[in-house]
Order: sequence, then C-alpha cells, then structure tokens
Amino acid sequence: MITIKKYAAIDIGSNAMRLLVTNIVEQKNCAPQFNKCALVRVPIRLGQDAFTVGEISEENIERMIDAMKAFKLLMKVHKVEKYHACATSAMREAYNGKEIADLIKKKADIKIEIIEGKKEAAIVAASDLNHFINTDKTYLYVDVGGGSTEFSLFNKGVIIASKSFKNGTVRLLNNMVSEIVWQEIEKWIKAVCEPFEDINLIGTGGNINKLFKLSGKNQEKPLSYMYVQAQYQKLNSMTYDERIANLGLNPDRADVIIPATRIYLNAMKWSGARQIYVPKIGLSDGIVKAMYYGKM
Repeated sequence: MITIKKYAAIDIGSNAMRLLVTNIVEQKNCAPQFNKCALVRVPIRLGQDAFTVGEISEENIERMIDAMKAFKLLMKVHKVEKYHACATSAMREAYNGKEIADLIKKKADIKIEIIEGKKEAAIVAASDLNHFINTDKTYLYVDVGGGSTEFSLFNKGVIIASKSFKNGTVRLLNNMVSEIVWQEIEKWIKAVCEPFEDINLIGTGGNINKLFKLSGKNQEKPLSYMYVQAQYQKLNSMTYDERIANLGLNPDRADVIIPATRIYLNAMKWSGARQIYVPKIGLSDGIVKAMYYGKM
C-alpha cells in the first residue's frame, strides 16, 4: 500500500522563476521517493533590475504577477496540497522587494519568503545528494545563481562549512563583481579545503546542467576539469548568436553560461578538485524536502 503526496516549490531567482511539482511516494518500511512531476521555468531576469538600479521595474513586476497567477493555476490543476515560495538575491537586494512580495500575495494569493544567502545555501545543500556523496570522501558543493553563489563543504557526509558570496552570473555580466570578491572566495575555499585531500566538486544550477547535457555523459559520471576548461574556451570563442544556433542554448542561457563556467572552474582550481559531479537538483528540490521533513 502506497500513499502519494503532491508538493510544489517556487524558486524566484535572479535569472528565472521556477515552479517544481513533486510526487512524494510513501511506503511502509521504505524511504520516501521524491519524483518530479512537472517543472516550469520562466526567464524573468530580475537581477538585471535589482543589481543595476536597485529596484525591480514595473514591467517585470507585471510579468512576475502573471507568472505567479499561472503557477497558482498549475498547482490547482496538479492538486498540489502544500507549497512554499522562496525568493533569493534579486528580491533580497531590490529596495521594492518586500513591496512586490506583498503585491503578489494580494494579486496571486501566493506568499513569498525572501530568504538570506545562508538559508539558501542550507536548503540547497539539504537536497538529495545520497547518490553522489561517498561518505569516505570530501566534496565542495557549488550552486551558481544569477546574484549569488552558495558553497558548502561536505566531509564524511556532513556539512562542515557553508558560505554565500555575492558573485553570480547576472552580476558578472554587468561587471559588478570586484576582484576583492574573487579574492575572498579564493581565500575561503582554500582555507576550508586545505585540511583535506582528493576533493571533488558537486555543481548545481541551470548552466552546469546544460554543460553536462552537452557532454552526453551518464548522470552518475563526473566532468573533468579539462573538459570544463575546454568548454569554457569553446563558449568564449563563439558569438552569442552562435551559442544559440549551434549549441541550442536558450537566449537567456547563452550569455550567462560563460560567467557561470568561470565560477565552477575557479572553484575547482582553488579546491584542487579534478572532477565535478552534476546532479539534477537545486533550490526547489531542497524546498520540497524541507517542507516534507517539517523544516520549512
């Protein structure tokens, strides 16, 4: 006898908004299964507003409201019994972020929690990494977003250090990440990784997922540092239009994939990792699990 619960998570990021609907299959004496039922991504680049002018534009506010109304209807059609919506760095930093959250509650009847970087890192790191983490090894977990990047160091299956930095793809596109920030990231990674040997990376985010898809590898296999570096050079050698036409990248992915790859490469270099594993998980997966286990 099984029981199926249906939960949903809304991730309001700096580069896009996502709705994830998940079937949670419960069976006596078995661990629950989390099966993705539907995923909808809307490319509203809130970070372009928030990081450059400090507020989200009227046009994007209207687009957000329309998207959230659509998400509300989709959750109704899917018969979602529980959901949670989280907004990250763009909404955190826009001075009208709280005002927009209140407006969306009024117009779309969806309550949004604007979370801090530390909580974002904890939620993402709590996602299902069992298939990728060997408890005898050490991993640096890197989640690259539009406005920030979250880092967590796992040793023997336990998080021993975690930090969020204001370095993301949309910020980099707008030349808003100083050399000081890069130095802080390098210093932190080297400090937390120094006591350990043979570190591997775990990378999450739409950009590393796309790089992995282009590799044609099985999900269990990692990408090498040499492969990621070669892809970075290849992407840099192509024009924006060529990346769309020749690689099949979406227009809102074809620009941010280069700065994202740079972040992953630097993380590998500074940690000494020669491989990066790419599970298909992210903030929305973490939100669903946090809800299920009563942590949200």
